[in-house]
Amino acid sequence: MSNFKILYTEDDETLAFLTKDNLEQNNYEVLHCPDGKSGLESFKNNDFDICIFDIMMPKMDGFELATEIRKLNTDIPIIFLSAKTLKEDRIKGLRLGADDYLVKPFSIEELILKIEVFLKRSQKNSKPQKSIYEIGKYQFDAKNFILFNDTEKIGLTQREAELLKLFLENKNSVLKREQILTALWGTDDYFMGRSLDVFISRLRKILANEKGISIENLHGIGFRFVIE
Repeated sequence: MSNFKILYTEDDETLAFLTKDNLEQNNYEVLHCPDGKSGLESFKNNDFDICIFDIMMPKMDGFELATEIRKLNTDIPIIFLSAKTLKEDRIKGLRLGADDYLVKPFSIEELILKIEVFLKRSQKNSKPQKSIYEIGKYQFDAKNFILFNDTEKIGLTQREAELLKLFLENKNSVLKREQILTALWGTDDYFMGRSLDVFISRLRKILANEKGISIENLHGIGFRFVIE
């Protein structure tokens, strides 16, 4: 039996029953709340591994609930399930700190896959992380976003540093574009993809003179960070 515990808020009784039942059949422990206010109280009184919130709920909507949860815990994964289909609603949810946003009707298989991804990432982040890497003539301080050697120091943005660390942890392996976007932003989004291209271009420029090191573009698939 899985030890993973889910806080699930949904005011539609039928949908809540079906979703909770499917998640429990996949060995998750699920605490269901019919509104945001009871969801917040449950969060304060229990330990959860992931949150799944409807948006349109009585007493406190999902956006308000996520805002309050983020004041208490900045790391727990949050997934919105909503009938609200506007891009503005999705963007608002992500800006509030949600990790993903699924539009109803959703596939239970897709929901379970996303839960698995975020739980694995949470477990990984809870373990001690390597922070210094060797890259050619440079050392990479992943914690402080710096590439350095005896004569120079190059500052990276947080996203650039996260991308470089992801490449180093998967060196010489293919990383699909959607894998990278989900790992860095929690979502596979067109606009995030444009930012990703900018970050990759800058890393290529920084590492251009490093012999045996390259970032290969696999058209229609993703990238491979090659260290010979």
